[in-house]
Amino acid sequence: MTNARTPMPRGLFADDALPLYERTATRLLEDLRAAAARPGDRLPSERALVERYAVSRVTLRSALAQLESRGIVRPSSSRGWFVAELGLLPEATMTSGSAAPQVQGFADYAQANGLTTASKVLSATVRPATVSEAEQLRIAPGADLFDLHRLRFLDGLLVVLEHNRLPLAACPALAETDFNTASLYATLRAADPPQLPRVADYSVEARHPTPREIELFGIAETMPMLVATQLTSNQESRPIELTVQVYRGDRYRFRASITNQD
Repeated sequence: MTNARTPMPRGLFADDALPLYERTATRLLEDLRAAAARPGDRLPSERALVERYAVSRVTLRSALAQLESRGIVRPSSSRGWFVAELGLLPEATMTSGSAAPQVQGFADYAQANGLTTASKVLSATVRPATVSEAEQLRIAPGADLFDLHRLRFLDGLLVVLEHNRLPLAACPALAETDFNTASLYATLRAADPPQLPRVADYSVEARHPTPREIELFGIAETMPMLVATQLTSNQESRPIELTVQVYRGDRYRFRASITNQD
């Protein structure tokens, strides 16, 4: 199954003909993303939201209920509404199709959910980009490419084998950083100028494990693997990361909101 994630100018519900509560849900979600809201953050009061979006309380509550059904917000009987989740599970928790999409890294996801991360770098090199890589990352063939292979752990459990490729010119510090402990996205955000992951094209497919994956994960050859391919662009819509992540099938879940645009 192919899941197309095509950005739309005004979010997932771009059609003005849609009900007001759906358009309100879209505006609220876009505002949460623009503010880089994290799971656990508290939303403004319903009264404040009614005034901000110029809608009735009934419309607002319908919008909140829709976002709740998608797992984005959650209510508390005595404290109001809170952000539950804005996208996917690790590595790239992301939201697309909004005016200000956010792409969340493995370390960001773990911190937001109170999990402990660890990494084991298998290799970290600078090499020339191949023609295919250069085409995807919009750099010259042969340009310096930072190539990183890591095992990623959550609470001591191996979750993903990850292969990251990034144009070194976007963040020269990549070549000098120890990614056994450092966060890739934090390193990008600290670059000069900052490289802010904003939009990701993401696809997932299932397959059998390779002999190397069987050895690294300590699994049987019957264990299904989920392979996620991601091309991430920065705030200027320039590709900055090409990543392939291989997950144990029993330690990964993909979620997305799919909207009929007809």
